Amino acid sequence: MSTTASSDPHQPYPMTNGRPMRRATDRPEGAPQPMRRAGDLAPRHTVSLVVPAHNEARNIPWVFEQIPRCVDEVILVDGSSSDATLAMARHCLPTVRNVQQTGPGKGNALRTGFAAATGEYIVMMDADGSMWPGEIPHYLHFLDNGYDFVKGSRCIAGGGSLDLTRIRALGNRALIAVVNRLYHTVLTDLCYGYCAFNRNFLDELRLRSSGFEIEAEMIAHALRSGLRIAEVPSLELPRRSGRSHLHAVSDGRRVLRTLIAERPGARSAAPVAVGER
Repeated sequence: MSTTASSDPHQPYPMTNGRPMRRATDRPEGAPQPMRRAGDLAPRHTVSLVVPAHNEARNIPWVFEQIPRCVDEVILVDGSSSDATLAMARHCLPTVRNVQQTGPGKGNALRTGFAAATGEYIVMMDADGSMWPGEIPHYLHFLDNGYDFVKGSRCIAGGGSLDLTRIRALGNRALIAVVNRLYHTVLTDLCYGYCAFNRNFLDELRLRSSGFEIEAEMIAHALRSGLRIAEVPSLELPRRSGRSHLHAVSDGRRVLRTLIAERPGARSAAPVAVGER
């Protein structure tokens, strides 16, 4: 697929074969279906998209209008937002499933969303506009072709970041060196939460983290369980509005502790059921 940036400042999302991807929602009754994206082929299984959100009302419209038609179910996991996140989500996508997370933290939000998902494939992405939903078909392609867990990478050909600060880049580089050494693998990116996996392996992931370290926990458990993992190139965009909830230093420490605690041969804590506090 040929993907290039738009030269029109009022057309901020990528172009496909010279044409902007059209909206997939809010079509007038009887209107023709929007043109399918190149590569947006129907996957072999149903797809649930889990989107944790906390005060992301200004970002939800852009994210939701980019969701490709191969997604069957969108689950917005709300972290007690004080703005119009829920109302905006319903306005942009009337079929959205709004779920309240059961405790604080991104990890809890994701575990809550995974427990509520009904699709055979589960995709997770942020609600801040830093991840382009148009990349979802690439993740599903690898799931359709034998991989169990697919993660985005900003560090391989075709990927990149327009939002990675120097501190975050150095931290991510150090943490990926740790995971490659401890788990005897050759991954290129770690602290990036754009992932997809086969729901059949949810129990294998044994998720229990409550914060941002859940992304590292997922990868650690996928490696320990022998799941077949693929990395796909992904471009991280700047957050469209608002401030990030990530705290680079403190969250980085939690990721490091998780990688060490979950390394092969270590005795892990008893698993907590998905969706619990």
